[in-house]
Amino acid sequence: MSNRYLIISALGFTIVAPRFALAAAQEPIDREMIGRLQEESRAHSQVLETYRTLTDEIGPRLTGSPAFKRAVDWTRDRFTQWGMSNVTVESWPFGRGWTLEKLTLEMTQPRYFPLEGYPEAWSPSTRGVLSATPIYLGDKTADQIKALGTKLKGAIVLPQPPQEGDRLITADRPQPGDTEARVRIGAPPMLRTEGLTPIRDMMPILQQLGVGLVLRPNQGQHGTLFVLGNRNTKDDAVPSVILAAEHYNMIVRLAQHATPVRVNAEVRVKYQSADTSGYNVIAEIPGTDPALRNEVVLVGAHLDSWHSATGATDNADAVAATMEAMRMLKAVGAKPRRTIRLALWGGEEEGLLGSKAYVDKHLSGDANAAARERIAVYLNDDPGMGPTYGFYTEENAGAKAIFDVWLGALGDLGVKRNPVDKIGATDHLSFTAVGIPGFTTLKDYRDYDVRTHHTNVDFYERVSEKDLQQSAIVMAVFAWQAAVRDGKLPRATAQ
Repeated sequence: MSNRYLIISALGFTIVAPRFALAAAQEPIDREMIGRLQEESRAHSQVLETYRTLTDEIGPRLTGSPAFKRAVDWTRDRFTQWGMSNVTVESWPFGRGWTLEKLTLEMTQPRYFPLEGYPEAWSPSTRGVLSATPIYLGDKTADQIKALGTKLKGAIVLPQPPQEGDRLITADRPQPGDTEARVRIGAPPMLRTEGLTPIRDMMPILQQLGVGLVLRPNQGQHGTLFVLGNRNTKDDAVPSVILAAEHYNMIVRLAQHATPVRVNAEVRVKYQSADTSGYNVIAEIPGTDPALRNEVVLVGAHLDSWHSATGATDNADAVAATMEAMRMLKAVGAKPRRTIRLALWGGEEEGLLGSKAYVDKHLSGDANAAARERIAVYLNDDPGMGPTYGFYTEENAGAKAIFDVWLGALGDLGVKRNPVDKIGATDHLSFTAVGIPGFTTLKDYRDYDVRTHHTNVDFYERVSEKDLQQSAIVMAVFAWQAAVRDGKLPRATAQ
């Protein structure tokens, strides 16, 4: 018999059907469990309170910061209170943390005007309060910048041309839930203005000349700022602040027209070096089938965020939804055949560091071959915002056929489809890299690219309780179905 096709003859007709399609047609659906989960969500949901705590109370959760560690401890304690099993916190090497303690940013000439900006993460402090006329460098070559010499020592500089026109992000990508056509997926584009000297080449020159502060524009408009950072920034680097594009452009225009401009600025930060670990939080609902309980359905979301807002859509909503999925399964007395394990990752924003550390420790290499085989599937919740419409199925036709059956049982929850597409830039890649079937959620990109992703407006208001509840139910159902079916999910597209 072919591995790919079954040939069926009936009433004189021969039908050639993909084997995975026939298997999916026989996929059982536990509708009774779906009903129990929906009722638990309706009557006893805690997802909004979880989400509120992460965003409003704990706030931005930059990996290595005290707030991130507080989120680790708080989620661990919640899992324990909910009666989860094997609740653990796993550490891995990260490096020093960073927090902003004070920011002063104001224009005092030609008039007083408060400026909107945020330091890049791991930027050093300024040497006290700087009060200076900003020097525009966006029209200068590297040699011209070097020739300024001591004029740049302690100066505030504007290194790039105004960010405007097609260098501003003005539209979200097409919504992948609304079309069968392949669309660009992953992270939104990063746009940058470059002058005669690219910023990458300019920064070492500015450091050598002792510049006091760099003010930089960004691709956002209407007061939206995209702010990231680099954990490998050196102590003697030039402090760097991202300004609202409109504010940056205004100061550049004033400088270009010889209007006297003066800016006061202070950046005061603190590095955390006593604890240089990153952390993952793990909790389980143990499997009960003697033959399958050592197999694992792994669910994950990343707990860390950037620092200019409270990381609501990236990724507190997914953390709250996956935690609520586990809470609901526990509350309804679920007895899965396989173990359901939830992992909340740190360091995703710095390069999927937490999930990679987990894979390196538990799943990679010849010594962990058996452990890899025991992971039935990894289900990730991260990109986008709003309700969960389905899962990207990573060109795994066998998994897609099964997921389509599961999604079909949730039609009244507003689900849409399971695209065949692959998607990058999130934690499932750590698992697919070692051959484990890993999938991430399909969500909205409405207002995500232009407004919320890695920005200063990614706050509590971006997500509704209804969407959080829906996402929790979808994840709980998919985790449950994967945990009780006879076989694991297909490892790759059927051949």
